[in-house]
Amino acid sequence: MQPAWTTLTFVRPPREKKLPVIRSITEVRPMLAHLKLPRYRVGLTTIYSCGLRLQEGTHLQVTDIDAARMRIHVRQGKGAKDRYVPLPQRTLPRLRSSWVTHRNPGWIFPAPGRAGTGMATATQPMPRSSGQDAFRAALKASGLPKRASVPTLRHSWATPLLEAGVNLRLIQESLGHSSPSTTSVYTHLTIKAHEMAAASINRLMEDLSW
Repeated sequence: MQPAWTTLTFVRPPREKKLPVIRSITEVRPMLAHLKLPRYRVGLTTIYSCGLRLQEGTHLQVTDIDAARMRIHVRQGKGAKDRYVPLPQRTLPRLRSSWVTHRNPGWIFPAPGRAGTGMATATQPMPRSSGQDAFRAALKASGLPKRASVPTLRHSWATPLLEAGVNLRLIQESLGHSSPSTTSVYTHLTIKAHEMAAASINRLMEDLSW
């Protein structure tokens, strides 16, 4: 008679949650300036100034730009949800100037094709890999030591808004987060939040008798 085997239950350690990498405005500007081709410079600048995900930026369509209300219609974001995000005034003329170079009827950032030709008639948007490659090259050229990726632009957009006092709920809606707990991670990254916490702790400790 063979012994009965007991079922072994493996306990997996909880996944380590790491804070996202952020960069200050003074770090982002020179990094974007090192983007050589205008389409990548405008594309990644738009991603940064609007808090977009990479694919949300590369898949922008002409009809998504609402110049009258100064907002962008993000279609089929994460979770297949649409949303609107504010369009900064300085971003709009950059988008227009970029579109004039190809006048594609559908895409703001069409696939460049071979040697950058065929953008006017392209039926597909700029590939995600192209934006990632352009970002890595610009990061290396900038000489900034901190690790970063395209999502860093999005994180670096949210953090200074919190420091400026923008409501967390509004930031959550612009980022397309389904849960406020996802957005609240940025509160751990703001310099002002740390300063306010330290000040509060110091005030509490003043009344203690040692």
